[in-house]
Amino acid sequence: MTQWSPADPFDLPDWLGLGPVIWRALSPLGRPSVRGELTGDGASIVCDLLAIDEAWPVPVADPALRTAAHEAWRRGDVDLVEYDGRLTLPLPGCSLTADDALVAIARLARAVGADPATYGVLLTLCG
Repeated sequence: MTQWSPADPFDLPDWLGLGPVIWRALSPLGRPSVRGELTGDGASIVCDLLAIDEAWPVPVADPALRTAAHEAWRRGDVDLVEYDGRLTLPLPGCSLTADDALVAIARLARAVGADPATYGVLLTLCG
């Protein structure tokens, strides 16, 4: 299993909460993992989405992390973690849809104190 560590939204760059931000998918949806990046104010950081319940060929996360991700999602939040050194948003499920991406990024915006209306999402539908 890969190493996870919690990520604090208050440790993220200030520009994420100050102006327009775009999350761009760098790989297609419909998979358990979608690589992505956040850009705004002339800067960028990686931000991936991960379907936390994917278990084949091996589980992507231990039970404690899965539980935390599900609890955050049920509260209307999104958990933030570092996965392989990359900011990652773990989402319930085994694959990711456009709706999942939109909801996750809106929740990320709220986590950093931004209005979700200032965030945009660019999706890669096939790859």
